[in-house]
Amino acid sequence: MGPMHRPPRPSRAPTMSRSNPGSPALPPGLDDRGAAILRELVELYVATGEPVGSRTLSRRLPQALSPATIRNVMADLEEAGLLFAPHTSAGRLPTERGLRLFVDGLLQFGALAEEERDAIAARCAAGGRSLQETLAEAGQMLSGLAGAAGLVVAPKSEAPLRHIEFVALGTGRALVVLVTADGQVENRVIEVPPGLPPSALVQAGNYLNARLSGRTLDEARSAVQAEMAANRTTLDELTQKVIEAGLATWSGGVGGTLILRGQAKLLQNLDQMQRVQEIQTLFERLETQETMLRLLDLAQRGEGVQIFIGAESGLFDSAGLSMVVAPFRNGQEKIVGAIGVVGPTRINYGRIVPVVDYTARVIGRLLG
Repeated sequence: MGPMHRPPRPSRAPTMSRSNPGSPALPPGLDDRGAAILRELVELYVATGEPVGSRTLSRRLPQALSPATIRNVMADLEEAGLLFAPHTSAGRLPTERGLRLFVDGLLQFGALAEEERDAIAARCAAGGRSLQETLAEAGQMLSGLAGAAGLVVAPKSEAPLRHIEFVALGTGRALVVLVTADGQVENRVIEVPPGLPPSALVQAGNYLNARLSGRTLDEARSAVQAEMAANRTTLDELTQKVIEAGLATWSGGVGGTLILRGQAKLLQNLDQMQRVQEIQTLFERLETQETMLRLLDLAQRGEGVQIFIGAESGLFDSAGLSMVVAPFRNGQEKIVGAIGVVGPTRINYGRIVPVVDYTARVIGRLLG
């Protein structure tokens, strides 16, 4: 498959890494019949979320297999750790190991029709919007299509800065508003010394704005830090602390911000408080800079789309969740961000993988 920023041809399947850590080898004794039964069972589970029984499979499989024969094969699959019985009924569900085997070797991707590709491109078109707004729309689109939470690791802006402002929010907190020359606006909340006079916020803003002109954030940060380290400023101690806190909010790394859309979809139909708390903890973890860098690292592990089932990604410990993510590149072929979804393990992988793949390519074209 070509570079990520080129649109795929209609007949081209998405590239997906088949070498995820911990991927199981094909178990001994899983012949074509066993593979067909596992594939059909997982596809029914994805569609319904319900345990699948032998009679249901016998009506759907192209081979003429009796329910008794299918039950014997399902027993073998259960013994191999690929299926389990959630309760005493005859139905079975795939284990995470069974889902991994399905994803790595049995999954058949659906091809995107031309009108579907056009619709994705239209939703992601800039149309006068900022890059942040465009990426947020892409995340919202993926959330709707997947019935899951859409996530985007947005690239850090390299545009020159235009303006910075500090706004008091109350005791010990202030809002930093940063505007770039291309119109992007970013907000950060910082901690400031209690009892800080409003004049210190004004002075901090004036000091930085006098040194922003034509500089990127990294360039401005380096210049200001060098000047302050050399004691070449007339700023008082409180104002210096405000400036240092403001600059620190944009410090570090690739990936400027994480955009989450459709989080409520992960909380639907959860009647166990423990599961709700696990999802909320996941959201909190996703907001950290360390997690954004981890997401980019995961997206770069292989060529194309990556699928992580359960705890494979290391981002969340909870069973029952999967992540599908793909990197996107700028015009210099450098990976600058990632896009994907986090949802239940029964998301429609065959549908979502090509959509995530193509969306990442469209965004790459915009950045190019």
